[in-house]
Amino acid sequence: MVEELGELVSVESPSADEQALSRSADAVAELGARHLGSRPERHGNHLVWRHGPTKVLLLGHHDTVWPLGTLARWPFTVTGGRATGPGCFDMKAGLVQLVHALATLTALDGITVVVNADEELGSPSSQGLIGDALRGATCALVLEPSAGGGALKIARKGIARYRLEVTGRAAHTGLDPEKGVNAAVELAHQTIAVAWLGAGDTTVTPTVLTAGTTTNTVPASGSLAVDVRAFEETEFARVDRALRALRPRVPGTRLEVHGKVHRPPLSPSSSAFLFQTAGDVAADLGQRRPEGAAVGGASDGNVTASLGVPTLDGLGAIGGNAHAEGEWVDLAAMPGRSTLLAALVTRLLRR
Repeated sequence: MVEELGELVSVESPSADEQALSRSADAVAELGARHLGSRPERHGNHLVWRHGPTKVLLLGHHDTVWPLGTLARWPFTVTGGRATGPGCFDMKAGLVQLVHALATLTALDGITVVVNADEELGSPSSQGLIGDALRGATCALVLEPSAGGGALKIARKGIARYRLEVTGRAAHTGLDPEKGVNAAVELAHQTIAVAWLGAGDTTVTPTVLTAGTTTNTVPASGSLAVDVRAFEETEFARVDRALRALRPRVPGTRLEVHGKVHRPPLSPSSSAFLFQTAGDVAADLGQRRPEGAAVGGASDGNVTASLGVPTLDGLGAIGGNAHAEGEWVDLAAMPGRSTLLAALVTRLLRR
């Protein structure tokens, strides 16, 4: 498992690089073929293994957030029982665990595996593929990395993304600044207003802010990106109303708001039965019952849950520092997690 994890990590796969993703898809396809006995369907750089009509859908992704060239300064390394390297935790170790789990089963009938290549971008080109694979499924198991200490992810916030666009009027800052209408100043007002919309577990975060063209011109236009995360649909509706109710503060500017929910929340009700079953399976194996965690990040599990299919997430690797330099995997935990997944799939198929 360690050698295979090293193979996958050593093939870089940034989400926006199609050539790199193609090489990574080749590596994942080869790994799956060795353990599952068949090559996947290839949909661009997305991979699908089908074994009859879907009863249990297993989900993972092979793209990462790390740009090409990261591996040169941060190679795959094993030290003191930990592996580190770009993408090892999120989520190439989960892919290794997945194929090893399925390799122990006597039959794969009813199991469909989807490994997509754009999860870190919000799965824009693979959501349809996931929805198609989900038809007839009784549940979805997501091999994203675990929460702290190996906890399973029983709830996830949804994500909405917005863009505020401001139009003003350009003017020379030295000759006639009074003729200009400053879009940057308007955006400053709107950034502060947006930042106050979060409440409780709901976060509303201004992120990318741009305005202006040259240092001696009053900015004629600008934009602000806004990231919204919430556990409840009602919160998304509240924030949407508040954003669309914003009005310009600087006379002469025009404000437009664009955006929507991209991934609905994964609620605890979607995962409750599967979480209980996973705990029972772990106990039967002599393992400690995994804890459950609600997390702020979203995954393809949000998609499957929103389509009405019971979903359990975080069944992948134990480790830490996802999306951060130094992300790591607990190698000693990989066989146990793989065993848990195999036993859980077996029990769900019998049901």
